[in-house]
Amino acid sequence: MLKTILITLGAIVLVLLLTALIMKKECVITSEVVINKPQNEVFEFVSHLKNQEQYSKWVMADPNVKLDYRGQDGTVGFVAAWHSEDKNVGVGEQEIKEIIEGKRYEVELRFEKPFKAVNQAYTEVVAVGPEQSKVTTVFQSRNPFPMNLMNPFIKSMLQKDMDYNSNNLKKVLENGEVS
Repeated sequence: MLKTILITLGAIVLVLLLTALIMKKECVITSEVVINKPQNEVFEFVSHLKNQEQYSKWVMADPNVKLDYRGQDGTVGFVAAWHSEDKNVGVGEQEIKEIIEGKRYEVELRFEKPFKAVNQAYTEVVAVGPEQSKVTTVFQSRNPFPMNLMNPFIKSMLQKDMDYNSNNLKKVLENGEVS
């Protein structure tokens, strides 16, 4: 009986490791929303990281989160840092790495807690009409073998949060409210 259990467990571990070998190490998550505001107005709002206090689920998750800002918001080099005892918020910072004025900004996300990681993200704003803009946010991570087995779970969890943030952004910009 013990031998059968050990063989079964060994087979499960082997299947998981073989699966991890063929799985992608990259994880890309995209969220989009159309906002009834002009492109320049939307970009001006989203490219200022302090504005995430108004629509980001992660920032709003802990009313006691300590936020620290360094540099001039909306410019390359600006850093927005956070520190929370809430494990769903954790400790980390994001830095604006590139801006294509009126269209796109890129950030590097550096997480310290609950885990260490460095990831990339960007937000792009495209006019879909004179008074309408599509906002696309993309989060990119890379998880080495065998941690890449977690990518589907990470994607599922973060997709919901990113979509929530996109919908909050729409509400804030169109109605001045947040859920």
